[in-house]
Amino acid sequence: MSPFPSSAPRTEHWRHLRLTTDDGVATVTLARPEKLNALTFGAYADLRDLLAELSRERSVRALVLAGEGRGFCSGGDVDEIIGATLAMDTAQLLDFNRMTGQVVRALRECPFPVIAAVHGVAAGAGAVLALAADFRVADPSARFAFLFTRVGLSGGDMGAAYLLPRVVGLGHATRLLMLGEQVRAPEAERIGLISELTEEGQADARAGALAHRLAEGPALALAQTKALLTAELDMPLAAAVEMDAATQALLMHGDDYAEFHAAFTEKRPPKWQGR
Repeated sequence: MSPFPSSAPRTEHWRHLRLTTDDGVATVTLARPEKLNALTFGAYADLRDLLAELSRERSVRALVLAGEGRGFCSGGDVDEIIGATLAMDTAQLLDFNRMTGQVVRALRECPFPVIAAVHGVAAGAGAVLALAADFRVADPSARFAFLFTRVGLSGGDMGAAYLLPRVVGLGHATRLLMLGEQVRAPEAERIGLISELTEEGQADARAGALAHRLAEGPALALAQTKALLTAELDMPLAAAVEMDAATQALLMHGDDYAEFHAAFTEKRPPKWQGR
């Protein structure tokens, strides 16, 4: 969350998605319901750039990623992406695939929690977007499918082969990425792919409630927790505990740490400032 703005103005209108904000919670809605929110080149680019903008602002403390209509996201648009990529040369294909990976990195590296609100289908790239979130709140209609091998591509698309084993374990990840089988909500909850299973039709509301709960918390502490969870995935224990120690020492100089002690002493809820 940088206090140093660049010359570029904030984007007021996003062509390929819908953005709303409320009390520190940003809601990003994939809004192509007639195509089950299939992603286009523009949608990927908007997600990449929007997450970068929000990460530079102090006003957003949590983000909900949702899909309009009957499903969350059916993946890349077959006509607008798969058809178009058949005519691209290697350099263009590399640029495109790097862009999709940048979206996943942005979801993992943005300094606020991301909650995916999943109903209906989350397939292909849509499944990876949900996977890259910090929380996946889903209703019983949710079904996940990592379909990449079914179109003749590697199952390790957009970081899926990195993230999925860390969420559900290597055995489940191997099955899901190699076979491309659909995983319905009950099994997804059982293997740890879903953070919370809601009542029918309640995923958006529950995701919003969780986002507001997180937004009311100590923003800097949550941002650092997210950063450590990502950074320490590949660290040996000695490096991880050293990074933990340095992070805690810095946060112990923060206003929120002192505010907790004052609130505890005065027997009142803390008033978190995010610093």
